[in-house]
Amino acid sequence: MRNLLDFLRNYHHWFVFILLEVASGVLLFQYNSYQGSVWLSSANVVVGKVNQWESGVLHHFSLSRVNEELTTRNFYLERQVSQLRRLYTDLTKDTTVMERQELQFLSQYQLIPAKVVDNTVHKAENLMTIDKGSADGVEVDMGVACGSGIVGVVYLVSDHYSVVIPALNASSSRISCAIRGRGYFGYLHWYGGDPSVAYVEDVPRHAKFKLGEWIETSGFSSIFPSGVLVGQIEQAYNSSDGLSYKLKVRLSTDFSCVRDVCVISDKSIAERAALMQAARDSINMKQR
Repeated sequence: MRNLLDFLRNYHHWFVFILLEVASGVLLFQYNSYQGSVWLSSANVVVGKVNQWESGVLHHFSLSRVNEELTTRNFYLERQVSQLRRLYTDLTKDTTVMERQELQFLSQYQLIPAKVVDNTVHKAENLMTIDKGSADGVEVDMGVACGSGIVGVVYLVSDHYSVVIPALNASSSRISCAIRGRGYFGYLHWYGGDPSVAYVEDVPRHAKFKLGEWIETSGFSSIFPSGVLVGQIEQAYNSSDGLSYKLKVRLSTDFSCVRDVCVISDKSIAERAALMQAARDSINMKQR
């Protein structure tokens, strides 16, 4: 006890110095907007790096499962493409048309690979952070997908990171979807709770479908191209007004372990958005 008191007595001035430094730092950053913004920016960079390192460690241990999923999915996709090529060639007797159309379709899109560095799945307003930003070509309102299907939409962008609103966001996510091969469409909505289940709303009452059929993106929005996998129909309900269906969908993406994603850059988005804005402006002018 005497040794402790002697230590405090001999070095008390250092403790007072540290206390005053901490107090001055708090006052400086809390009551000065410029210094506060610098502090927040630096803290965000540090947090982003820490999350990136943590994600790298988790990613290393999940590589085996990810590779298995990608290999299986690529196998099915290759089979589907081969079957489509063969059927189209049999019908048209032209072996080059399918390749030309496929190249023309793919040339509209650029895929920007990214890794998830932060993610939540059990909140009502889930958000996701990826390690690519404006310096990599990512822009707000670009779609994000993974090897299993849709992920979400880019919401905020910095130089090297982006925040994504995933499909598991109860208030901000509404993605246009369609029943594969049927053409009927609706909007994907997650109500919270189970992160593996969402609902497609506003499906027309006259729509014909079966349980077990697949839901995919409709291509009607300027965010996702058509055909990106969403999930599988598990159950159908009547809407509250009885005018449409609400479909319970088992999501194809496992949001609890998604690590590798692709940001979809569509070269035609800007043109379509400008055309839509011009149409809105024209309608507003006529209504005045």
